[in-house]
Amino acid sequence: MIPEAREVHLSRKDRKVLEACCRSPVTLQRDLKRARIVLLAADGRSTRSIAKEVGVQPRIVSLWRHRYADHGLEGLQDKPRPGKQPIYTKTTDKRILKLLDKPPPQGFARWTGPLLAEALGDVDVQYVWRFLRSHKIDLVARKSWCESNDPNFTAKAADVVGLYVAPPAKAIVLCVDEKPSIQALERAQGYLKLPNGRALTGQSHDYKRHGTTTLFAALEVATGKIIATHSKRRRRVEFLDFMNSVTATFPNRKLHVILDNLNTHKKNEDWLKAHPNVQFHFTPTSASWLNQVEVWFSILQGQSLSGNSFTSLKQLQEHIDAYVNAYNDRAEPFVWTKKKVRQRRFKGRRITQL
Repeated sequence: MIPEAREVHLSRKDRKVLEACCRSPVTLQRDLKRARIVLLAADGRSTRSIAKEVGVQPRIVSLWRHRYADHGLEGLQDKPRPGKQPIYTKTTDKRILKLLDKPPPQGFARWTGPLLAEALGDVDVQYVWRFLRSHKIDLVARKSWCESNDPNFTAKAADVVGLYVAPPAKAIVLCVDEKPSIQALERAQGYLKLPNGRALTGQSHDYKRHGTTTLFAALEVATGKIIATHSKRRRRVEFLDFMNSVTATFPNRKLHVILDNLNTHKKNEDWLKAHPNVQFHFTPTSASWLNQVEVWFSILQGQSLSGNSFTSLKQLQEHIDAYVNAYNDRAEPFVWTKKKVRQRRFKGRRITQL
């Protein structure tokens, strides 16, 4: 049964608003129909005739006639609907975060979505995953860090960075270190074609060892060029032999050599007395990343060694030498861009002893 039709009286202002709504090409269909219903009702049309012209049920026309008559233009807006009460709330989110601060169940290395859902008891695992994604929490990825406990960190870091940014006039700054135990591994290699047509390089899981070599390297900071030599071992005697070859490369030049805190790099006072033009500078403890030659070792590994196969130790050494020569032909100095080097401790750091 259709309620009794309500009379609709439009003010000039409301009529202009509703007519503009009908003319606008961006008006939603629901708002357009409501505006037409009210305008036709104000013209004295009956509920059934309005319903036929607008294309709605008579009860819909009656609804919006009453809504406008009682509340004006605001009555044509949708009322807020309560909707379904959410199953999980902010309290649930806090419970998940609180659980992540606790150690995982005994025998497990880390939390997983199913483990979190099982520990919570009343939370579905799919919601756990959605919550973790929304907060960008990755339970699998791991980051490692190394804190320097060197009490002289600031002074040593300033010394090394100072050599990079403002090297002494007419002096050579070198970064020296060694990459030990580079393996000459022989693997079967080739191209693989997958069933979907994609082709990629591959190598066999099995390999044959042909020995190892230790690469001593010195990076000239001003040019980026590399001086390198191979050795079977990385003892003090091999290190000093390499330094002898380095000093021979730069005769009668003042050398500032940046080294890490390896034992073989220290307690070489007798050698330094015999080479007064050489001065050693040591990076802070656990901060060998300040040594630029470490960057070059990473480049060597990625561009020359990773995924390669060698049938002999000699082939490996020749391969590295060829790469060093090619690198020196296009070498460029590294640019120091970090504005500050400071010793910063992690907040809330915890070390759990198992």
